[in-house]
Formats: sequence, structure tokens, C-alpha cells
Amino acid sequence: MTNENLPEKSCSIERLVTIEEDVQKVLNGEKTATRRNGVYAYPGEVMVLEGKEFEVTALYAQTLGELTDEDALTEGFKTVEEYKESILALHPKMPWLPKMSVWVHEFSPVQK
Repeated sequence: MTNENLPEKSCSIERLVTIEEDVQKVLNGEKTATRRNGVYAYPGEVMVLEGKEFEVTALYAQTLGELTDEDALTEGFKTVEEYKESILALHPKMPWLPKMSVWVHEFSPVQK
């Protein structure tokens, strides 16, 4: 999928990973993806966290019902249930609907 086939961004890459705990997980290599309700970055864009660069390598849609424990690991959690509890703690009024679609942004450290 090329960027031309993707929806317009709803936010900027600077807002992709902002919670301090998540920033540390990315810096430690424990978090390699983040899910958002909109597109925050396209593949090839670079996010900078504490002076370190991470390139967005993939962007695709996924429903919450499709999430696996392996997906939760990319978010820095051991299980989908642990990830779900974290998300609902951040967004207490948000329903967790299996059919709800989110955008998965995968990223990796830029090798210099």
C-alpha cells in the first residue's frame, strides 16, 4: 500500500508516542508499534524520542477483535488483556468493541 492510498493524517508524528512510560518502552526496544484511531504517520516518516530516531516501517488497519498476544507484545504488554486494561485506563469512556478499527503504526530504530 503506498501512502497515496492511505487516508489523510488526523494528527502529526510528534503525537504518536507521548506517554512517558511508552517512550521508555520504545527507547528500551520493548515497544515497536502503536495503535491509534487515526493516521499519525506514514511509512518512511521519522519520529524522534529523546534525541533517538525511529522510522515508521508499516501502517495498516486492524480491528480490536483481531488483536493477538503477539500484537500486545509489540505494544509493550504481555497479553491482549493487559493492553486492553491499559488503554481503557487511559480512555475510561471508550468502549472496547471487537469491530472497532485502529491504525497500526510499526516502527524501528534508525540505523546510522
